[in-house]
Amino acid sequence: MKTALFTFIALQGTIAFAQTPTVPAPDMQIKTAILAAPADKRDGATVYGYSPKNEFVVLRKGTNELICLADDPAQKGLSVSCYHRDLDPFMERGRILKKDGKKPAEILAMREQEVKDKKLTMPTHPSTLFSYTAKDGDFDATTGEVKDGYLRYVVYIPYATAESTGLPLKPEAPGMPWIMDPGTHRAHIMINPPVSTTAHH
Repeated sequence: MKTALFTFIALQGTIAFAQTPTVPAPDMQIKTAILAAPADKRDGATVYGYSPKNEFVVLRKGTNELICLADDPAQKGLSVSCYHRDLDPFMERGRILKKDGKKPAEILAMREQEVKDKKLTMPTHPSTLFSYTAKDGDFDATTGEVKDGYLRYVVYIPYATAESTGLPLKPEAPGMPWIMDPGTHRAHIMINPPVSTTAHH
């Protein structure tokens, strides 16, 4: 019985160890994180990433208005983003609520109420987010090399609507801008270019 119990515990430990993500070195995290940024803003961007203990930390303090997020080593493939620093309170609040186990719908509702209660501040001007992704087989985490990556653009305009912007609620052609979550604190313009135009970003 003791042998069986020990074997079970050992297996559990092996599984837990296998699931512990390998965190890339800071310079590699920075290299891939800034792929989401426009070329002329990469060197000056602040970069958030992960410590060897998998804690979310500042990897590099920047000099311009962009903040970039390194890839989550616990997830497959590549997913990095960069956004205007005035969006940081909104983004940080989302990370905290997600860590607390809140679901997307709950996060949306809670942040909406917090903005209305003036506990959470949103930018008063249009603010951009760039998102760069690649499938697992198209991303080499050891070298930071990416092939067939995809770059999309988001412009946050809190409480904007289809009527206030003249934008449709869904795209009618590849790459056509459209507005998502209209009338809410996180209303934003979505631009999803055709895949071939961003594959070699």
